[in-house]
Amino acid sequence: MPSDFISFQNSGYFSPLIVDYLNQKEKLRSFYNRFPTLENFEKQIHEKSQIYPNENRQILADVLLEQYQDFEASELTLKNITELQSDKTFTITTGHQLNLFSGPLYYLYKIISTIKLAQKLKDAYPENNFVPIFWMATEDHDFDEINHFYFRDKKITWDREKAGPTGRISTEGLYKILEIFKTELGVGINAEYLANLFEGAYINHKNLSEATRFITNEIFGKFGVVIIDADDTRLKRLFIPSMKADLLQNVAFEKVSETIKDLEDYSIQVNPREINLFYIEDEFRERIIKTDGFYHVNNTEIKFTEDEILIELANNPEKFSPNVIMRPLYQEVILPNLCYIGGGGELAYWLELKSYFESENITFPILMLRNSVLLASIKQSEKLDKLGLHWKDIFLRQEELLSNYTEKISEFPIDFSGQRAILNKQFNELLRVADKTDKSFRGAVLAQEAKQLKGLDHLEKRLLKAQKRKHSQELNRITLLQDELFPLQSLQERRLNFAQFYLEYGDDLVDNLINQLDPLSNEFDIVILK
Repeated sequence: MPSDFISFQNSGYFSPLIVDYLNQKEKLRSFYNRFPTLENFEKQIHEKSQIYPNENRQILADVLLEQYQDFEASELTLKNITELQSDKTFTITTGHQLNLFSGPLYYLYKIISTIKLAQKLKDAYPENNFVPIFWMATEDHDFDEINHFYFRDKKITWDREKAGPTGRISTEGLYKILEIFKTELGVGINAEYLANLFEGAYINHKNLSEATRFITNEIFGKFGVVIIDADDTRLKRLFIPSMKADLLQNVAFEKVSETIKDLEDYSIQVNPREINLFYIEDEFRERIIKTDGFYHVNNTEIKFTEDEILIELANNPEKFSPNVIMRPLYQEVILPNLCYIGGGGELAYWLELKSYFESENITFPILMLRNSVLLASIKQSEKLDKLGLHWKDIFLRQEELLSNYTEKISEFPIDFSGQRAILNKQFNELLRVADKTDKSFRGAVLAQEAKQLKGLDHLEKRLLKAQKRKHSQELNRITLLQDELFPLQSLQERRLNFAQFYLEYGDDLVDNLINQLDPLSNEFDIVILK
């Protein structure tokens, strides 16, 4: 079976910013605190322990225990929550939107990366405790991003009117989606488990926050994962000073805007606003905008004077919701966190925030790229082997893959470099003659040379096309295999739902991933499912 590996940098699926970060390019050094190595966590632990207020620990533990009251938490999860009260306990955090039935596969990989890093840190620093945290993005409001998932070739979509914060959206009506899903699942033990998991989440719980907690707890509870919903008055109260600074002094806007100028060589992920807070109720989440001396809640009639909005913040902090710029700071204020694990897009906007964190005297976490995985069956791996391909080949864009393969198996070289060299030599001789005549003849020689070289390019392409027709059977097999592994020429993990693989492999799916993934490897993992 193919056994080579693919680094993140060579996979072709990460932005120049993330590639440079992984390569620890000096020009990015000022945008992060420490690079994710086991050794660097020692200093991170010390720094966070000096800054994180111990009085926050009891509040955090109380909120988490209350949020788990109606759920069957594992002994390890409850132990982890209790240990958060100790100043020797730190968190490793990842986050995710409340996608219907967890959304794309990388939901699994984020959480598994967090579990595995916590385990590695415990081995390296046994005097401390490390808790894997799953942060539910309950205050997001982009319903269209989360209202569907893909199962096999079908997009299963929940159509309903848009509402406010997604965590508060009612699950009423999802029984219709359950019936559609059951039909797609068919019969069998694993199909029954998936149907029961969906029903237990969305039919037996009142909102998306509770439903997502149920699914995540069912899959990962035994590994001690602690799930947090930060849409809570007590937690928001800890964040009041930073929210006040944003309302009055536009701190985030100033600091992040300066950083963006320094990152001008890259595509910017997010831009700050003068005020980076929303005002939320059950049915809406709208930006706060300051105009004409008043704080207006966008698309509503609600407005405040400065004194009024500060009173509202003090009395009802739960009505204020941080946007994408402030949410990371909120996370690091309320958690004794060492590391945030996310995808390339997430890390890109975190890299905009370090100077903002420094201005708020909050420790900037270590940033780690989550595990990325290509799941393949033994049969698919054997097909790749028979075709004489490596895993790195299958990551190529399809046209490049097919062209490379055709050139590899062709009976003769599909490369006219030799002919181009001969042509160049001949025209160099002509140009020497032309230099002894006039400019018009030299121009004619150059034009003819360009024409001949263009003709060779055309013939080379025609030859490649002819060879592709000749070897169409092998190329069709490669195309079908790549289409299976990269649906719609995209990463499998960004489209397919875990249910598609659980249906066939059951609990072995998560167990194999737990056993094989290493969050510190910086490799795109190939996991062969048996």
